[in-house]
Amino acid sequence: MDAERHAHARPLLSLVVPFYNESAVIEAFFNAIVPVLCGIPDIDYEIVCVNDGSTDATLDKLLAACQADFRVRVIDLSRNFGKEAALTAGIDEAEGAAVIPFDADLQDPPEVIPKLVAQWRCGYDVVLAKRAERRTDTYAKRGTAALFYRVHNAISDITIPDNAGDFRLMSRQVVESLKQLPENRRFMKGLFAWVGFRTAEVEYVRSPRIGGKTKFSGWKLWNLALEGLTSFSTLPLRVWTYIGGLTAGFAICYAAYLIIRTWVRGVDVPGYASLITAVLFLGGVQLIGIGVIGEYVGRIYMESKRRPVYIVRDTYRLGRR
Repeated sequence: MDAERHAHARPLLSLVVPFYNESAVIEAFFNAIVPVLCGIPDIDYEIVCVNDGSTDATLDKLLAACQADFRVRVIDLSRNFGKEAALTAGIDEAEGAAVIPFDADLQDPPEVIPKLVAQWRCGYDVVLAKRAERRTDTYAKRGTAALFYRVHNAISDITIPDNAGDFRLMSRQVVESLKQLPENRRFMKGLFAWVGFRTAEVEYVRSPRIGGKTKFSGWKLWNLALEGLTSFSTLPLRVWTYIGGLTAGFAICYAAYLIIRTWVRGVDVPGYASLITAVLFLGGVQLIGIGVIGEYVGRIYMESKRRPVYIVRDTYRLGRR
């Protein structure tokens, strides 16, 4: 009887949403997302809200939503660990047969979710929500994003789809595969691509933020890009072998030229300007190489500590804490 009831049970869909100082959008978020999830036929859902160390009223509003709806769960982290860690915490806690990472700012339209579920029901393990265009981004952000995807996919064995963020549907098998990955420094878009599985795409148009402001400054985006490039490729290290070889080859050729010129024309006084230029150029090249090596050594150092990706202060759900 239990097996028969389980066979006819409606699948559970988990929506994983990181929150960091998003008190201004929480009410609008639930007003927009709940009707869409309720409208998906033959499916149950839960909303896993991860409070990533917010300093405003975010936690209080999330707890109010949790008390009003048993399908809302709140994971309260002990401090701000960053979006990648908060996303990891939500995915670890999600119980659904399918899991969808989602942003609280509603730039990703909730109306796309039923389309993702429809493709999942067709047998796909991963359904990407891919932006048809990026009009809501600044020109600089569009250009740097395109450059990042082009460079990353050129130097890495893992291809990250262009214009696809964290918004996607993943089956339980994909989620369990992600949970096996042990690294502390996590670049989630790369990890999503690394696990593979059968993938479909759904295109959509992104909307402006409904409130608040983005938590990703230009500096944070730059660091995230470095994280992505160094997480899935060693080419930045390997390329310095070729740079060193070319520089040494050029030096040998130039030395041979000087010897021949001295034989033919005699000895002349070398120029200070050319000498100092060569010294500064080679010094700069060496420092860049050391910086690239340092980036990888730093990653090794952080990973060797084996610290947890996040720490949960408390979890909340209706009638239980």
